[in-house]
Amino acid sequence: MRSFTTSDGVRISFQDSGGDGTPLVMLHGWQQTQEAFRHQRSDLSTARRVITLDFRGHGRSDKPRHGYRISRLAMDVSELLDHLELHQVDALGWSMGASVWWSFIDLFGTGRLRRLVIVDQPSAITRSSWRTEQEHAESGALFDVAMIEKMIEGLLGPQDDEQLRAAVRAACAGELAPDLLDFMVGEMRSAPSHAAAPLLYDHCAQDWRDVLPRIDVPTLVIGCEGSHVPPDSQRYVAAQVPGARVHVFPKEVASSHFPFLQNPQAFNEVLSSFLEESPSR
Repeated sequence: MRSFTTSDGVRISFQDSGGDGTPLVMLHGWQQTQEAFRHQRSDLSTARRVITLDFRGHGRSDKPRHGYRISRLAMDVSELLDHLELHQVDALGWSMGASVWWSFIDLFGTGRLRRLVIVDQPSAITRSSWRTEQEHAESGALFDVAMIEKMIEGLLGPQDDEQLRAAVRAACAGELAPDLLDFMVGEMRSAPSHAAAPLLYDHCAQDWRDVLPRIDVPTLVIGCEGSHVPPDSQRYVAAQVPGARVHVFPKEVASSHFPFLQNPQAFNEVLSSFLEESPSR
């Protein structure tokens, strides 16, 4: 485990497997940590360099009282690439981590990206009065404002493990293995409410649909039947990114918001196949 300090004085924890070739930088979701990618780090790092990090407010990174915006997380990622002197990377973002890469592209362009992998993230999370029902369906809007306010109220109050388990179960169809459920709940505990609440609010306020057509690197979008994120929203993302493709895991392979944890072998095969193709812009 290593760390670096951002321009606003926050220590960010990361892991770097070393290795050859284009590094794969993997960004985790809200209230989770880089340990969500433990199987990818162990299985893929034998053939490539894999880099993971804990966002500020998560895992082993500092938990300051400032900076809980998607744009600041994107800046933290940019500063990590600077710290490691990386000029080109393969980028993977899961859930909120995908939004961080979209923000990164919006702020800095795609010049440092060779390939992009988006895992189970709607392009606009929140329903609003100025979007049509078709737009809500396409973007995969999951919540309305009242629901978000209720979730934030819950974050600011006491939370027991059973509440956290219910939140994880809501992101998948069927039963999870008990050890996987316990693992995810444990990682959620690392994000204090003063970090999780404002970051959730900012995350849910974003609309990335205007960024998608400007992505000009080979892109794979991964969805999952049984996830709380509608697979059609992932097909929509792929349709908006020029030349992108989509892979939706059927329920018998993986049936959750986190296929890389539920069925790492199947996920790693899809990911590796995409990353090992001849690069093209």
